[in-house]
Amino acid sequence: MNKKILLVEDDEALGIAIEFSLRNEGYEVIRASSVKEAKHQFVHNTFDLSILDIGLPDGNGYDLCLYFKKKNENSIIIFLTALDEEANVVMGLDIGGDDYITKPFRVRELMARVKVQLRKQASLETPSQILRSENIRIDTNLVKVYKNCESITLTNLEYKLLLNFMKNSHKALKRDELLQQITEGENVFLMKTRYLYT
Repeated sequence: MNKKILLVEDDEALGIAIEFSLRNEGYEVIRASSVKEAKHQFVHNTFDLSILDIGLPDGNGYDLCLYFKKKNENSIIIFLTALDEEANVVMGLDIGGDDYITKPFRVRELMARVKVQLRKQASLETPSQILRSENIRIDTNLVKVYKNCESITLTNLEYKLLLNFMKNSHKALKRDELLQQITEGENVFLMKTRYLYT
């Protein structure tokens, strides 16, 4: 599956050019030109990496970075901006940016830096399965559950129950089979189910 990138750039001509280059490298790209649009896209999609301009018509890339990291601490952020002063670079990296590239820039260098960040991410990850159902996502590697991109806390029993439902979403589960799977190794009795799809 192609890696999915969110490109936030308010200069339309530049945005189109960067998008074209990224697509030529085999990436799927969604482009946004404002903070509002970027937040909307981030909530409704799962991105492998985001490229953020800092100066945007309705806000700035710093705030977007903080927002993305709050929603998903593993988000990869590359700043791409004309702000080249040391204070700007340091701030961008301090708040969670993974790389900081100043304009004007070389397209091939940008593509190389994108590849480096994605390669780093892949090397840190152990084989993982992401399960999705509507607004619920389970990362079985991190043992984390997300609702609308926000991490939620479940008990061990609730996690096992949800995991089994999502793994077997297309078939009916027998009560005894489900109880055996979720209570294996535990002396518990299942009294009720918490519904997350509200």
